[in-house]
Amino acid sequence: MVIAVTRGIKVSVEVSYQAEFSNPHQHHYVFTYKVTIENKSQHTYQLLKRKWEVFDAAENSKIVEGNGVVGQQPILEPGDSHTYVSGCNLKSGLGKMKGSYTMEKLFDGKLVEVSVPEFQMIANIFHN
Repeated sequence: MVIAVTRGIKVSVEVSYQAEFSNPHQHHYVFTYKVTIENKSQHTYQLLKRKWEVFDAAENSKIVEGNGVVGQQPILEPGDSHTYVSGCNLKSGLGKMKGSYTMEKLFDGKLVEVSVPEFQMIANIFHN
């Protein structure tokens, strides 16, 4: 697990290689990642957008941006947390991701860029 904290917003990421959905012979590797966002600040925030940098050893890096996370724009009161699972397909068994969330502090409307820590995706190709 990797962790980053920005202005009291803690982001934790756990990644898993999904061997049963991958096909290394066809250069198709599937990973899932579970993200937990915890509001340890004194303010209420809403997650508006996400931005990911995806690095795959087999190709150039790419940027993925969009509204919310898995179709949601959660509001986190102080002490609240939000967990979701998403996935990434790579052409190689080796990659990494990092990114940020744009969150709005609902008290004053200020936007905050919250770091998502870099995490590695490494296929366990010897898995039975």
